[in-house]
Amino acid sequence: MKKIVLTGGGTAGHVTPNIALLPQLHKASFDISYIGSYYGMEKELIEAEHIPYYGISSGKLRRYLDLKNISDPFKVLKGFGQSIRLLRRLKPDIVFSKGGFVSVPVVLAAKFCRIPVIIHESDITPGLANKIAIPAARKICCNFPETLKYLPKEKAVLTGSPIRQELLSGDPAVARSYCHFNTQKPVLLVIGGSSGSKIINEAIRAQLKTLLKNFQIIHLCGKGNLDDSLVSTPGYAQFEYISQQLKDMFALADIVISRAGANAICELLALHKPNILIPLSAAASRGDQILNAKSFEKQGFSFVIEEENLTGETLQAAIDTVSNKKNAYISAMQKSGQMDSIRTILELIEKELS
Repeated sequence: MKKIVLTGGGTAGHVTPNIALLPQLHKASFDISYIGSYYGMEKELIEAEHIPYYGISSGKLRRYLDLKNISDPFKVLKGFGQSIRLLRRLKPDIVFSKGGFVSVPVVLAAKFCRIPVIIHESDITPGLANKIAIPAARKICCNFPETLKYLPKEKAVLTGSPIRQELLSGDPAVARSYCHFNTQKPVLLVIGGSSGSKIINEAIRAQLKTLLKNFQIIHLCGKGNLDDSLVSTPGYAQFEYISQQLKDMFALADIVISRAGANAICELLALHKPNILIPLSAAASRGDQILNAKSFEKQGFSFVIEEENLTGETLQAAIDTVSNKKNAYISAMQKSGQMDSIRTILELIEKELS
């Protein structure tokens, strides 16, 4: 049996594409293992898929001054040693990395053990973890045509992002019942990222009374961000995090308000959901979400509000615009010619093993 080790973590965006690959990897008779951090969200997500999970020491790679920059390299070094021992024990034929800081020691250990590595870069410009991993990789998968110029020509492959196929089979009636909604008003789905967004939560709640005149709202607000005073508000359903019912909520949603993480927006594209993107500001990130959002805006897939300009009023204006041009956004996404990412990536993996 062919053996593969998957790695990636830190955020849901570094895990869900790996999860999307699992059904086809099983179908292709791969023995699958996962290496992630000790306590990252990837641990819970992967163990729920009944995949053997191995935790290692990991340190965050920062571009800014922080006292942890002194200690974290030692954590990465420890994780490198742990990864070498794990890979020698698991004896995988190949490693597939979705990125994130936990993937760095795994990818470097794979190179040390002479195990072929394929990595995936979701954003337009490579993140720091993947920049370190690129020399160790045989192939580098990417989402956007714009990314190709940042990658070694002989390694880069435009694949798109693997999408969890179950998202395509949601039942709106299930979500309507779960949220106690009626059939009289359209539905806004608000997603602030896997840990939630304070600024999006505040903008939605500031405008809630007005929004509820025309919409019912599903608000995924992040852990610890529920507002107890709004629990019994008719037409408003708030949740810290949703996993199993997300496909049904997507199916029910008429418009989605979201951060602009690459995997999140690729899911919106696959689902042809009219959307408003609010990318993380450059002050709070390396600016990758801003580039992702601009690319989707340019292609006619999304309406974009810069975080600095987000207020209840600008949000309302964006919702009105997207509502009025809903069919145009859907048409643009339907014509996008989105790739069969899972099949393309599986073919790359099989080719490396042949």
